[in-house]
Amino acid sequence: MEVKNDLRVALVQTDLYWENSTANFSAIEEKIAAIEEPFDLLLLPEMFSTGFTMNTQWAEPMNLTATKWLKQMAAKSEALVVGSVMIQEAKAYYNRVFCVFPDGSIQTYDKRHLFRMGEEHRSFSAGDTRLVVEWKGWRICPLVCYDLRFPVWSRNNPDSPYDLLLYVANWPAARAYAWKSLLVARAIENQAYVVGVNRVGVDGQGIAYQGDSRVIGCSGEVALDMGDRAQEAVVSISYSFLQAFREKFPFLQDADPFQIQ
Repeated sequence: MEVKNDLRVALVQTDLYWENSTANFSAIEEKIAAIEEPFDLLLLPEMFSTGFTMNTQWAEPMNLTATKWLKQMAAKSEALVVGSVMIQEAKAYYNRVFCVFPDGSIQTYDKRHLFRMGEEHRSFSAGDTRLVVEWKGWRICPLVCYDLRFPVWSRNNPDSPYDLLLYVANWPAARAYAWKSLLVARAIENQAYVVGVNRVGVDGQGIAYQGDSRVIGCSGEVALDMGDRAQEAVVSISYSFLQAFREKFPFLQDADPFQIQ
């Protein structure tokens, strides 16, 4: 597997227009264009086209507006673009992560843990398969918001190992401490880089978000904290550092096996 030593990760921390995909696409496209540094991977918040609404009338099938827009952004930036949108498939609805490559190919992951306190489980169907994609020699695992609270699902295991764990989120300000703490915990326990991107502002239900998008190193150090304002950032992460750290302190070799039935 060819390894690119550094992976340049771009994060878009933004407010979202409530249930208005046209406005969100336009605003986010402007933010992407404003990023001056080159990047290999672009990360957008959870349900970036609508906000975290349970109103499934805003869902769309695959290969329509959201899919086409993501393909355009990936081709234009020559980067892997990752974010989640509301998708309808047959009679079911999913909070679906898209991993869109510059050549237009797509891999997807459906959110496993649906946020019960927001009644997400009443509107959406849960996914049952984790995804690891390869890009620039890195193995990347995308997850969604509430998945962060469940370490077994996030586990870096021999069957589907990864180097970089991503969380796209709409994580409320009221639980910011948990967000910041769990991102660090996932990095430490999995010996992997962790990147979490969150939104800012107040949504259509009056829920406030304070961002705190972060990049966490494989030993738990905070490489980037984006604070509480809308902004974009690019951070380079090193594969050679990750590899050396794992070789020096290979504690995952002693990890207990877990299997989700």
